[in-house]
Amino acid sequence: MTAKLGPVSMADRKAIIDIFNHYAQTNPAAFSDRPLPYESFETVLSKCKGFPTVTAKNEQGKVIGFGFLHAYNSFPVFSGTAEISYFITSQWTGRGIGTMMLDYLCRKAKAKGIETILASISSLNEQSLRFHQRRGFRQCGCFSRVGRKGDTHFNIIYMQKFL
Repeated sequence: MTAKLGPVSMADRKAIIDIFNHYAQTNPAAFSDRPLPYESFETVLSKCKGFPTVTAKNEQGKVIGFGFLHAYNSFPVFSGTAEISYFITSQWTGRGIGTMMLDYLCRKAKAKGIETILASISSLNEQSLRFHQRRGFRQCGCFSRVGRKGDTHFNIIYMQKFL
């Protein structure tokens, strides 16, 4: 089964926040340790202004994943670099949806003149680290013990892909 990809819209707000909140409460993939209110969607979307976004929807039109790029740094000298973030409902992981969304975002980014994609990944999220490595990202840095969820400290692994 394949997913239909398209840009994020306001109509996707509840589904996107629900997906993110699942990870915030259960997984090191989301850096938040508490649920985000639905009202925070506008703030998240404003960070992505001018950058590609994506939703993956199943055959019934239900959002099963989302992703976006945002500025790595607001100074103009970094305009060719963006940071990526994306999440997929747990029932749909391992089915190629992440690869589809990554490819979609990379194509859109390249068309906008973005040359470098960065990913900030929790050291506890081994699945994401492997996913990115298999898709051409390379580790380019690590900040040790900068995050903590509950009683568990974690590193942030920085990965980079040139488009």
